[in-house]
Amino acid sequence: MSQFFYVHEENPQARLISQAVNVIKSGGVIVYPTDSGYALGCLIGDKDAMTKIARIRQIENDHNFSLMCRDQSELASYAQVDNQAYRLLKQNTPGPYTFIFKASKEVPKRLQNPKKKTIGIRVPDNVIALALLEALGEPFMSTSLILPGKDFTESDPEHIRDILEHQVDLIMHGGYLGEKPTTVVDLSDGDIEVIREGAGDVTPFL
Repeated sequence: MSQFFYVHEENPQARLISQAVNVIKSGGVIVYPTDSGYALGCLIGDKDAMTKIARIRQIENDHNFSLMCRDQSELASYAQVDNQAYRLLKQNTPGPYTFIFKASKEVPKRLQNPKKKTIGIRVPDNVIALALLEALGEPFMSTSLILPGKDFTESDPEHIRDILEHQVDLIMHGGYLGEKPTTVVDLSDGDIEVIREGAGDVTPFL
């Protein structure tokens, strides 16, 4: 059975953030709030945790996983970002966007899209998510919590608990959120392509 934390939405308790980081570091899968509903997260290099996430979401190997980052400064280590893309990132992050880039050598191959060798990058506009990233000291692997057969992000942590309490290690209650997933923008080949219109305004990319 998973742990269940009530985390203050504007001033997250340092003790709970530290405990959540310990769960991540020990190979756990967490459910945590973002600016586009709830998401699943784990360590970048943890194959077993990633397999668990893929099983929960019933997603295929070519799914675009994302790395949650604190800010733009972490991006260069994991993604190949040109000047135009960097300007777009600077103007639109933090925010409810996933940007697709060619992955760098720092990204494990199992996180990359096997055909395109790409990776999603996120800088969330959510205090709890950013506190987690700050305390962990590195990005973590993440994907929106969209359950099989659904096309919206889970927004109610009590409902998530009913469904997933035996499949994840921690659920962080950070309030009741929106159901729109991130807007996905592909910047991997020099062009700008909106792959999915979600919580983020697409106007800057048209």
